[in-house]
Amino acid sequence: MIGLIHGVVLFGTFAILWFLSLFCLLPVGLGAERDPESGAPLSPMLGRKALVALGIAVVLWCVFYALISFKVLDL
Repeated sequence: MIGLIHGVVLFGTFAILWFLSLFCLLPVGLGAERDPESGAPLSPMLGRKALVALGIAVVLWCVFYALISFKVLDL
C-alpha cells in the first residue's frame, strides 16, 4: 500500500511540474506574427515547448526525488 501511495505522489508531482513548466513557456517566443482575424500566433511551436517543458520537469522531479531519498522531505 505504501508503494502505491509513493507512486501516485511521484507521478502526480511529475504531472504538476510538467504542466507548470509548460504554462510558463507558452508566452515565450511568440513574436509579433499574428493572424489578423483571430489574433492567434502563426507559429506557436507547441511541440518544441512541450519537449522543453519535459526536460525542465525531469530535472525538477529528480531534485524532488533526491530530497525524498536523502530524507529531507518525508512522504
